[in-house]
Amino acid sequence: MKDYMIRGIDRLGKLRVFVARSTDLVEEARKIHNASPTATAALGRTLTAGAIMGAMMKNKDDLLTLKISGDGPLGKILVVANNNGQVKGEVDFPMADLPSRSDGKLDVGTLVGKNGTVTSIMDLGLKDPYVGQSSLVSGEIAEDIANLYVTSDQTPTAVSLGVLVDKDISCRAAGGYIIQLMPGITDDEIDIIEETLSNMEPMSTMINKGLTPEEIAKKLLYKFDIEILDRLDLEYHCDCSRERIEKVIVSLGKKEIQDIIEEDGQAEVVCHFCNTKYQFNKEDLTILLLTIQ
Repeated sequence: MKDYMIRGIDRLGKLRVFVARSTDLVEEARKIHNASPTATAALGRTLTAGAIMGAMMKNKDDLLTLKISGDGPLGKILVVANNNGQVKGEVDFPMADLPSRSDGKLDVGTLVGKNGTVTSIMDLGLKDPYVGQSSLVSGEIAEDIANLYVTSDQTPTAVSLGVLVDKDISCRAAGGYIIQLMPGITDDEIDIIEETLSNMEPMSTMINKGLTPEEIAKKLLYKFDIEILDRLDLEYHCDCSRERIEKVIVSLGKKEIQDIIEEDGQAEVVCHFCNTKYQFNKEDLTILLLTIQ
């Protein structure tokens, strides 16, 4: 099964739901960053959330940046997504790891840290981007994203994110859902949703069993008449290029480039999102230097 997400809405307009399978893109991120099991879980949950949140934006040029800054040994998590299902991400210290918790689960909360912030930046092509920020609740990612929606958008939101790491430290299963309540929903219906979610299996368990996003949505909201509006393929995708890296080098200015030519005679730039290495020899740098007015 390929990675994809679905978007659905209650036919009476009481809620909307997004469910994603993200196993392959999380595994791709793990391999790129050579991440530890717990770092894979932290980054994978954030990538899944970013992919869903990115898909909520309306236009193809809209861009979401999701940043989680905790005080744990993992450092900062940074994820960038568009509304086409493409997402990329990085962490400061991908090889950082911790022993599992007493219940056998990966200790994501401690690795991320409970003191810090979660920030979403949506570049919608306007003069200024829309920025939302809230304090970390647990460092477990899902609770922190839910709190971000409540704090920044005043939108009651349920979030579940899961990553199952196999014995060979590869990502065996990953996925997530976001449910947002609309103004027309009743207290009794909210109670039904809360009870159902409290009895649900972990998201990664359902994905590992082979359940599709459509089947998971049906289990989550079986009491509601849900219409699936669309399906979107998901992938880990980095849009870096030599041309973009050249612009970064040019932005350093004449003096900095001249110093590189004289001291090293070459430069290597590594993309933090995909680890692609770009080499620039003395001739390349000289040509870039001549383009600066």
